[in-house]
Amino acid sequence: MSADADIVGAVAAGQAPGTAAAHVALAVLLVLYPLVASDFFLTQIGGYSLIQGLIALSLMLLAGYGGMVSLAQITIAGVAGYVVAIFGVNNSGVHGFGWPWWVLVPFAILCAALASSLVGWISVRTSGIYTIMITLAIATASFYFAQQNYSFFNGFPGYNGIPAPQVLGVNWRGPMPFYYLCLGTASLAYAAVLYGQRSTFGLTLQAIRDNPRRMHALGFDVTAHKVFAWFLAGVIAGAAGVLLVWFQGRISPGTISVGTAINVLIIAVIGGIRHPIGPFLGAVLVVLLQTFAIDIVGAARFNTLIGFVFLVIVFVSPDGILGLWQRFRPRAAREAWTPEP
Repeated sequence: MSADADIVGAVAAGQAPGTAAAHVALAVLLVLYPLVASDFFLTQIGGYSLIQGLIALSLMLLAGYGGMVSLAQITIAGVAGYVVAIFGVNNSGVHGFGWPWWVLVPFAILCAALASSLVGWISVRTSGIYTIMITLAIATASFYFAQQNYSFFNGFPGYNGIPAPQVLGVNWRGPMPFYYLCLGTASLAYAAVLYGQRSTFGLTLQAIRDNPRRMHALGFDVTAHKVFAWFLAGVIAGAAGVLLVWFQGRISPGTISVGTAINVLIIAVIGGIRHPIGPFLGAVLVVLLQTFAIDIVGAARFNTLIGFVFLVIVFVSPDGILGLWQRFRPRAAREAWTPEP
């Protein structure tokens, strides 16, 4: 295919031709990252950022394409994490049924997706601030329920000693295998969301976001489309929850606390909630701040620094880091591939 045909195809798909090149360059950098990074930067920065980005990506799918802002995404990820702890292996002496990973992981993700669908079914009949408040109430209730229930969730201590599986002699919790596992999962989710954006369902969901009454008048089942979007978001958050519990080796009510739920929203907004790459950009920035802010401002003020950075970015650019990039990159680069009307 000629270069002109590539350009036309990219524009027809709604993307600048440089987007594909940028994706290739980014993929190469991420694949080669372990060659220059220490074990600490591979897991604590690289792997953890990808996990946080996945959870924020599930929020981006709901808010960016469906207009549904959820504060319950860490709760959905927590469902998968608790399933792994309860039905897998743990050192807490409570439950731990020892299911094999190839049964446990799909089951955990399915449970998270079904829980997400339930949250969606409850909240989709509202909009705006009411959806936010309902999902916040669900996240808060889930936190206190897990903290006070000892027979199933083991209460405040939660579950410790949750190992990642070994496959073909490879420990998935090793720095490099775990990083590539997170990278592969994030890449699949990112590609799926990009594809879904331009699919029939994705276009319908965006149209429902913009004018639900008109879509209902045209014969579309608005509630069913929204609930299915919650199901898909639950699959992404559930996969992130499995990776998170393997990363930490434990899960407790603190993992699904209200503060953590708000952090997911901060990550998505800082990065840019209108494009799938935004949550990952926000995750890298927030994880770096959480890791190194203590050395800059001390343990008592690092959350203040994160809040200050959040306010500055939102004030300067409501579209987050992506909005800043669009604003400050050269005008010629912005207009080079703009199709004529």
